[in-house]
Amino acid sequence: MSNVLAHYHYLHEIPELGFQEFKTSAYIADQLERAGIRVTRGVNNTTGIVAEIDSGVPGPVLALRADMDALGHVINGIACARHTCGHDGHSSVVLTAAQELLQEGAIKKGRLKLLFQPAEELGAGALEMIAGGALDDVEMILGFHVRPLDECRVGQATPAVIYSACSTLEATIKGVPAHAARPHLGVNALDAAVHAVQAVNSIHLAPGLAWSVKATRFLCDAGVTNSVPDEARVVWDLRSQENAPMEVLKQKVTQAIQHSVAALGASAEVTVLKEMPAAELHDEATALLRAAIVDVLGEEGLLDAKTTPGSEDFFFYPVQRPQVKAGFWGLGTDLVPGLHHPEMRFDLTALEIGVKIFKAAVVRVLGQA
Repeated sequence: MSNVLAHYHYLHEIPELGFQEFKTSAYIADQLERAGIRVTRGVNNTTGIVAEIDSGVPGPVLALRADMDALGHVINGIACARHTCGHDGHSSVVLTAAQELLQEGAIKKGRLKLLFQPAEELGAGALEMIAGGALDDVEMILGFHVRPLDECRVGQATPAVIYSACSTLEATIKGVPAHAARPHLGVNALDAAVHAVQAVNSIHLAPGLAWSVKATRFLCDAGVTNSVPDEARVVWDLRSQENAPMEVLKQKVTQAIQHSVAALGASAEVTVLKEMPAAELHDEATALLRAAIVDVLGEEGLLDAKTTPGSEDFFFYPVQRPQVKAGFWGLGTDLVPGLHHPEMRFDLTALEIGVKIFKAAVVRVLGQA
């Protein structure tokens, strides 16, 4: 057995939010260096890590990417960080695969780069890694994600997870304060915000497109119960299976918010808090992952591509660097009750399978001089 479970158990107990992965990053970098792998810490002044195994023989440059951050939760009224998206598992798998590939002398040509990325949940970590030059010499990059029980069982894997685009918009709605006994002298921001929610719910895109939009946060408080509130903040989550319709959806949502509140005499400033692009996968990378999965699990363990309304900042890599061939696969882990659930759990034995699949992919690209 490999060290993957030891790595996982340690990382699982030190969950850290995006760009605050100080202990996580230090542990991973230390483990890589002890294995004899060259490490660059603090990529672009973040907690990001780039490591490299150089065969010394000319050849391709292949990168494996893992995310490191945990999610923020409020549990029993207490704010905390918790690994409920499996990033601790992702980091453990890539770290273990790198250690074993070096120990086994499996890389015969080219270079293997290892990207341990911060702040995936913030939609910002991949962009920082790109800005720090992590992809400048990379020809192909591979990432993965543990999958829920209903998508992929232990002993199965999909060579392509087709993620959706995601945008998070926040509207700050301004009204006019007044005494609740004299509402005609003010403009109720709460009323305007409710009006905006209903207006956004009335948006339509073409029926053949896969998309959704919904309000996910509503904050409004005048401080007392007998005053008309003059400010409200509402957040919307937007999803689209393709990148082009997302631009149309953002425009429609912004217009619906601004026009609906204006009808009541209020105003709204709409800002984008976070966004991630839809998947752009390369056929060559997907074919490589398909072959690696079969190498490890046989044809019976290979599933078709999976489409998900979830989003991943991994896809900033091919969007920002179109010359890089991107592949993203899904590992069956019997994960329940679901990603981002405070009590998320999965079958840890699947992590060993993840190590083997990544190693098989690397050997196929870099394993023969």
